[in-house]
Amino acid sequence: MSTLAFLLGVLFMATGIAASIALHEVGHLVPAKRFGVRVTQYMVGFGPTMWSRRRGETEYGVKAIPLGGYIRMIGMFPPRKGDDPGTVRVSSTGRFSQLVDEARAASLEEVRPGDENRVFYRLSVPKKVIVMLGGPTMNLLIGVFLLTLLVTVHGVATAQPGAVVASVSQCVVPVTEAGDATTCTNQPDTPALAAGILPGDRVVSIDGQPIDDTRDISTLIRPRVDQAVTIVLERDGEQLTVTATPIRNVVPVLDADGVPVTTADGTEQTTEAGFLGVRTTAPVEYVQQPVTAVPGIIGTYVSRTAEAIVHIPSRMVGVWQAAFGGAEREIDSPMSVVGVGRVAGEATEGKYDAFVGEGVGNKIWFLVGLLAALNFMLFIFNLIPLLPLDGGHVAGALWEGLKRQIAKLRGRPDPGYVDVAKALPVAYTVSMVLLGFTALLIYADLVKPVNLGG
Repeated sequence: MSTLAFLLGVLFMATGIAASIALHEVGHLVPAKRFGVRVTQYMVGFGPTMWSRRRGETEYGVKAIPLGGYIRMIGMFPPRKGDDPGTVRVSSTGRFSQLVDEARAASLEEVRPGDENRVFYRLSVPKKVIVMLGGPTMNLLIGVFLLTLLVTVHGVATAQPGAVVASVSQCVVPVTEAGDATTCTNQPDTPALAAGILPGDRVVSIDGQPIDDTRDISTLIRPRVDQAVTIVLERDGEQLTVTATPIRNVVPVLDADGVPVTTADGTEQTTEAGFLGVRTTAPVEYVQQPVTAVPGIIGTYVSRTAEAIVHIPSRMVGVWQAAFGGAEREIDSPMSVVGVGRVAGEATEGKYDAFVGEGVGNKIWFLVGLLAALNFMLFIFNLIPLLPLDGGHVAGALWEGLKRQIAKLRGRPDPGYVDVAKALPVAYTVSMVLLGFTALLIYADLVKPVNLGG
């Protein structure tokens, strides 16, 4: 049953991602056709074509590698000055120059008689911007729709008094060695594991003391080294009592709010105290929000997503260390579509019930939130003003408009179309970097996946 649930979660997310990509390309397709540009292909995916069908002048299809999509518009790049609009000379002065001319030639090779005014590069600057922003805007609309549905129908997770077990450590490892530990060989089981405590259990009391906050766990456990303690749990609506004996271990020093204390140089302070081997989180209740609260929630999502994208390059160092050096994968680490699918599967099989909540409904809403976050990421990421991203084409169009306005103010002739093809060396470099990041993330998601606490 858990395997089926896992596969259903993966399938749900794969379908959602494919639909998001398809709608992203629709966001480009519709305005391009509306403005008269001839679109020869609309494809979801890359690589060999698995299925396609021609409707009018456009071929619609699905390709084998579901990691993106594209529409092919004729005349993406203008011809060089002095060239015939239908011909392009191939340069031999260097590889980058050849790439520029080859790309320009490819953009013109399908220009048929009568199509001269249906090429993309002849669009006005506002129309170019609308076509290129259509894709990211579609992702924004999807994200807004899903998030609005999530917070107004299901609600926002609101912390409640008490403590729920999010994860149970398998063996006793000093906090100073936790980052290097890759196996539990020759290590004793944690007291929590030996006592039969499970993720999702709600801790009601310890030695008769009620648990009102996650900090109460460490407060009551740490002084009780080698002392048997009675722990009352709530599991599946019923209470049960277990006995555990905290073991002496090196643990982090916590402040009054339960946050680890660090020295001036950022080193985490440690001490020896009783250790149970659980990580707890506050129980949550989903509180429905009014529609008026949605804009603020969306603003928070967008700002946090933008911040996360800015820090992706630096976080890739941690991904590399986790994949090849045995370090722990950070909970907010970047993920590939493989990682997102894995998280979706683990959520539906119940691994994250401690904070997602039990029941099919809560799991589906978690996946809806995950898909909304992914669309916000696609929206912001595609706005980066670098080719081959949509933002790169928008930047080229805006630069063209600015040059024309400056020329007009100075009484000079129209400088003509901006040759975005000249920036293709940057596009190829960015593409190689993105491919490298993708390959690393996929590998890390397979060998050292992100653990949200299960």
